[in-house]
Amino acid sequence: MSIKKNGVDQQLIRDLAGILNDTNLTEIEVELGDLKVRVSRQSPAVHAVAAPLPTAAAVAAPAQSGAAAVPAAAADPSKNAVPSPMVGTAYLAPSPDAKPFVEIGQKVKEGQTLLIIEAMKTMNQIPSPRAGTVTAILIEDAQPVEYGMPLVVIE
Repeated sequence: MSIKKNGVDQQLIRDLAGILNDTNLTEIEVELGDLKVRVSRQSPAVHAVAAPLPTAAAVAAPAQSGAAAVPAAAADPSKNAVPSPMVGTAYLAPSPDAKPFVEIGQKVKEGQTLLIIEAMKTMNQIPSPRAGTVTAILIEDAQPVEYGMPLVVIE
């Protein structure tokens, strides 16, 4: 291996930190036998920067600085957005050939499943935190998501 101090492979930690920087991830975990290493960083802006916007108009919104043509949800999706409670892979439907849990314009009830996030081979249903109308879906099916990343906007 490489430089070890107190039984920990410091080069492994440096390599993991390099992967975090190269991929803009906020956390990475590796398990090698009995050794389990988690490297994470706190960066409140990472989820906002990493969030994909659904349309070209929404991407242009910051440059237009509040132009009236851009819907409020696209200009500031985090205001009414449901954030990801975990890191994983988000799926919009229960299976590849099934109908999506929700669609834009659909009214949802509090507690209704919006999507699922697979984390550590476990499917986690993500419920709606409030009743309202789905005005935007900010992710694509089978997209990796980060903790705190906006997923769906409910007005």
